Amino acid sequence: MKPSQQTLEKYAELAVQTGVNLQEGQALVINAEVQNADFVRIVARKAYEAGAKNVHVNWKDEDLTYLKMKNASMDVLENVPQWLVDQRMDFVNDGASIMTIYGPNPDLLKDIDSERIAAANKAMGQALREYQQAVMNDKVTWTIVSVPTANWAKKIFPDVSEEEAIEKLWDQIFHITRIDQEDPIQAWEEHNATLRKARAYLNEKQYKKLVYKAPGTDLSIQLVDNHIWHGGDTKSQEGVKFNPNMPTEEVFTMPHKDGVNGTVTSTKPLNYAGNLIDNFTLTFENGKVVDFKAESGEDTLKHLLDTDEGARHLGEVALVPHESPISQSELIFYNTLYDENASCHLALGAAYPTNVKGGSSMDKDEKAKHGVNDSMVHEDFMMGSADMDIDGVLEDGTTEPIFRNGNWAIDFD
Repeated sequence: MKPSQQTLEKYAELAVQTGVNLQEGQALVINAEVQNADFVRIVARKAYEAGAKNVHVNWKDEDLTYLKMKNASMDVLENVPQWLVDQRMDFVNDGASIMTIYGPNPDLLKDIDSERIAAANKAMGQALREYQQAVMNDKVTWTIVSVPTANWAKKIFPDVSEEEAIEKLWDQIFHITRIDQEDPIQAWEEHNATLRKARAYLNEKQYKKLVYKAPGTDLSIQLVDNHIWHGGDTKSQEGVKFNPNMPTEEVFTMPHKDGVNGTVTSTKPLNYAGNLIDNFTLTFENGKVVDFKAESGEDTLKHLLDTDEGARHLGEVALVPHESPISQSELIFYNTLYDENASCHLALGAAYPTNVKGGSSMDKDEKAKHGVNDSMVHEDFMMGSADMDIDGVLEDGTTEPIFRNGNWAIDFD
């Protein structure tokens, strides 16, 4: 049974009002799969009702994506047309809000040569570097939400019919994003307030280092000086509050790009560019991945790490309690937006400049001096579990518990 029109409208309204927080007279750009056209139309209507001056949709089709990746020449894959770059930057310069409606097919490119995928990803990363930096600096308001697609739903629920799988996934999405509550927008405000308490506590502490202990993980992560913890809602450079990720359960900050040492083991599969990387281990020395292995997807992992120099360093460290609603579902979603909010995670690649004081106004040399990692990629991977302990080390060497058995060891109230 399909979700009711009323429920879909509540979800669309949440994405418009709490997600991007669209302002009157502002344009909205939607990135979406053609499979989700019905929901996109509801979002567009809600956006116009909120005063949008224009709604532009960038359509994607997974079948066409597959055909291109399989058949196009390497010359085509390695070149991004200038009109695409200009379009993205025109939206940024116009102050548009950007909404991505994400419904992955985790196995879409599993039979495509990993070198072709890597070449296409690298080309897109290089071409859209200025655009990505604008987004990561919160020059615009943006959000990511998810809507079921048949292939994604069947990946999570393989033992039921396609129709039932989609229905079950809708139920999970509505519960996790608080749409099943009487007033989802108010529920999100209360949730954001909880995350604000956590980040305020951590910002005051200014831990010098975090130490992780879990089966397969023994890792030390130095944090940059004057780091800033974010989580839940944030503000654009224009001062507009928005929620980049829906759902979100994390608070996150910036590791020093040269200050990571030890070994970390993944706890959930990473869906990267239509391929799954699973059961992988990374070994760091002075911030850099110097060794790695994976049970599956090792070639894909290698191409990710070899994207550029920064891809072998960390750009984000995020704390998520094991008792989060997504974790308690006991499902693997094969969707980083969901899986990263079920587990503590780290990100290979670029750091968010907003995670260090004054970072948004730093030039490349200043960022390097402060330990800010730079890369064309930013890929979160999950490494938390119910067995994870995390300690914070203060400037004077004092050690304090932050997580015990996968959950907060701190009472923020």
